[in-house]
Amino acid sequence: MKTDVVVKRPYEAVILVHPDTSLEDQKELFRKNKATIQGYKGSIHSLETWGKRNLATPIGKLKKAVYFHTLFEADSQAIAELERTMRINDKVLRFMHTRLDERISLAKHLETFKKGLTESAQREKEREAKALARRNAMAAARAERSE
Repeated sequence: MKTDVVVKRPYEAVILVHPDTSLEDQKELFRKNKATIQGYKGSIHSLETWGKRNLATPIGKLKKAVYFHTLFEADSQAIAELERTMRINDKVLRFMHTRLDERISLAKHLETFKKGLTESAQREKEREAKALARRNAMAAARAERSE
């Protein structure tokens, strides 16, 4: 006697889409992903659009991409199908699925993730402020020497 037990596990995905992809194509991609996840008895917890951002390293000749972040529950078969469909979609530049700790709720994962983003943005602002202060100090020193 064989029983089909679906083990839903929490996952996080970051998806990078071609910057010239239309809004309708983006929506269609995520409608298909949602249908795939639900087809395997999974559920989506959150989907966020970060918008068009610079890439850390260019992909081909592209320097920007549209970033998406999602948290969902699904089984491993759903992940395999999602990755298969994203590989053949020419609008998807990169994607990464990460299995999350099952002992922590998806809401807590999302809270921790957003806290990390906020801290990262704060560090970036501090770095920029220090760099600006150094440039101003150098400019002031140059101005003093030329007088």
